[in-house]
Amino acid sequence: MPISQVIKCTDSAPVKIWTDDIDQKSIQQLTNVASLPFIHKHVAAMPDVHLGYGVTIGAVIPTRGAIIPSAVGVDIGCGMNAVRLSLTADELPDNLHTVRTNIEKAIPLGAGGAHQKPQIDMSGRIAGGLATIVAKHPLIGGKQANGRYARQLGTLGSGNHFIEICLDESNQVWIMLHSGSRGIGNIIGTYFINLAKKDMERMFISLPDKDLAYFVKESEIFIDYWQAVKWAQNYALYNRHLMIASVISTLHQSGLPEFTITTEAINCHHNYVDLETHYGANVYVTRKGAIGARKGQLGIIPGSMGDKSYIVEGTGNKESFCSCSHGAGRRMSRTVAKATFTVADLEAQTKGIECSKDADKIDEIPSAYKPIDEVMANQSDLVKVLHTLHQVVNVKG
Repeated sequence: MPISQVIKCTDSAPVKIWTDDIDQKSIQQLTNVASLPFIHKHVAAMPDVHLGYGVTIGAVIPTRGAIIPSAVGVDIGCGMNAVRLSLTADELPDNLHTVRTNIEKAIPLGAGGAHQKPQIDMSGRIAGGLATIVAKHPLIGGKQANGRYARQLGTLGSGNHFIEICLDESNQVWIMLHSGSRGIGNIIGTYFINLAKKDMERMFISLPDKDLAYFVKESEIFIDYWQAVKWAQNYALYNRHLMIASVISTLHQSGLPEFTITTEAINCHHNYVDLETHYGANVYVTRKGAIGARKGQLGIIPGSMGDKSYIVEGTGNKESFCSCSHGAGRRMSRTVAKATFTVADLEAQTKGIECSKDADKIDEIPSAYKPIDEVMANQSDLVKVLHTLHQVVNVKG
């Protein structure tokens, strides 16, 4: 499906949107971003677009010589990882409860979840990279920089972060998970967002939303942020890599038949910024709730905890800046979901899936999300579906 609507405003870049299912507040956020003087060509909104803090989730923002830290957000490098195994559905046990609880024991869960010991060599490249950043910005230090971030590598986090065991259309088993840069990413993101806001005040720059505060390329703080955000994105990639390895080890110890990985890991960010070439220019592309979809590029688009997910291949659509959606996208806030649904609703909507079905997970109920089939139909020009996955085990932070 091609672009659903284009919004043009006086003295600002256009906004191209791949859905009609969008509220007025989200449209306002998109037009606020498009009004900034450094937008390259236009702003793109993916079919899972919904309201965020300052910037909509599902926005693709190409900028010339500037970056908006809050558009990258505080879960820097949040994204997906998936691998296919040689196992088939009939090789899984009929009762998957033990598989789920073994994963939950192996991988620390929740907002403060951490291993007892560091998961990296503290003298290595990752530790050294953070030390360089902290030397210039000591407020990033503290418990995280003194070692907790090393213990949070290989941990899931909370909210919509998850680990799943899935089956594809051929009944092959997949491991799929969603997580980011954990506590240290939050600290780095929050710190630089606040610095950007102070910069705007110092320079008397008026913005349509204070969360659109930005750094310009010529400034020293831009260079520092670029270094920090790339570090956090690499941390997130490694975090997911360690968790996939841990899940594989756990499955090997759970009495399953011997198996191997049959598909190379797909590891993709969906909250990040990168330097790319579009329409003949080198620009910074921020994807806030969107993944890269260059021609032939593999990606992962998950549904809710009770719906299907997709392994996709990008088509290289120029108008989307070679991007597509990062998931189904929320239809209602967590607060509204908790007020609307019950544990019984959650049980009904996750029937047949081995997962936690308690009150703490109601905000993640499938009905709180847009239908994934609708989202996929709206981006048929952005991606080609390679595999359709259905979860049989879901672990939530």
